[in-house]
Amino acid sequence: MQSFVQYAPTEIVFGKGAEDRAAELVKKHGGSRVMLVYGGGSAVKSGLIGKLEALFDGAGIACTSFGGVRPNPLVSLAREGVKAALAFKADMILAVGGGSAIDTAKAVAHGAANPDIDIWEFWKGARKVEKSLPVGVVLTISAAGSETSNSAVLTNQDTGEKRGINTDFNRPRFALMNPELTYTLPSFQIACGVVDIMMHTLDRYFTKDESNQFTTEAAEALLRVVVDNGPKALENPRDYGAMSELMWCGSISHNGLTGLGVMTDFSVHQLGHELSGMFDIAHGASLSIMWGPWARYTMGEYPARFERYADKVWGITGGNAASKGIERTVEYFKSLNMPVAFSDAIGVQPEDVIGRLALNCSFGEKRLVGQFKKLNRQDLENIYRMANE
Repeated sequence: MQSFVQYAPTEIVFGKGAEDRAAELVKKHGGSRVMLVYGGGSAVKSGLIGKLEALFDGAGIACTSFGGVRPNPLVSLAREGVKAALAFKADMILAVGGGSAIDTAKAVAHGAANPDIDIWEFWKGARKVEKSLPVGVVLTISAAGSETSNSAVLTNQDTGEKRGINTDFNRPRFALMNPELTYTLPSFQIACGVVDIMMHTLDRYFTKDESNQFTTEAAEALLRVVVDNGPKALENPRDYGAMSELMWCGSISHNGLTGLGVMTDFSVHQLGHELSGMFDIAHGASLSIMWGPWARYTMGEYPARFERYADKVWGITGGNAASKGIERTVEYFKSLNMPVAFSDAIGVQPEDVIGRLALNCSFGEKRLVGQFKKLNRQDLENIYRMANE
């Protein structure tokens, strides 16, 4: 076994009616003045926000609501949330939604606990998070895994940058996970979630390190479960079995379990972040576009890992198994109606855009991206060019 540190402190309440325990969990984790952070009108129209407000009122917990979070969540809105949390004197932030709401809630929590620091200072690496308010989650979208992860991503609309930070202060104290709350999701959102869940594991799975057997096989099992249940969820979003499997896989895919003991890569996420930052496309769509080009470009670094992936996830063996596994994954994304090239989402781009994407992804040539193959600016440009069809 390779050495590792596993830290996954989030208390999970999973199953039908999990959200009914919101007041109980808030009190258990020290909350008395809670700010709900959510996205568009669906959480209000469904009655979920009203239900939570009533639960808190009945339990003597002060509550205020802050809506308007959008996909690729903005630092500008999070700054407004910080002001609202400070004015309310919130002592806990409760995200209601998926990754965007959760990441915004994390940012609000950091900002409210550090009112003299602009939160973008944390995201650009100029300051380190050293204290935060506790965050809870009522999950309504299976995708980002932010309900159990130490990461959070924000977009700076002024600069076009999309950046993430990793800190244990990002770990939610609890997550209430009722798969029935995902029944009304649009097909595209379900498909984006499937891709995101897979990629959180694939970006850990593709490593040159000698993986622990259980880590490797757990990752492969998770991928098989997601591949199996993705089409079922699209066919019937009210299939409790399929939606519950995706919800749990989403959490496990990003709590660290599928990458224990190895150097993780996350190149595809970094490549995708620049697409989302520049073109405001959905996170899952940016990943489905970039995975195929990245995999084709880096396969020669360690073909045996791709051969194992093809065998254990797709049942492909024999000649050219590595390449066939890559193409089978791309075809699977297509079967979910997800884009796999620029032309499917943003159109073919001129060379100067390819250059800007690569320059931004390399932080102005100040970093190499990834671990499976360390990518310099030229490598990044080559991969973006492969996707530009």
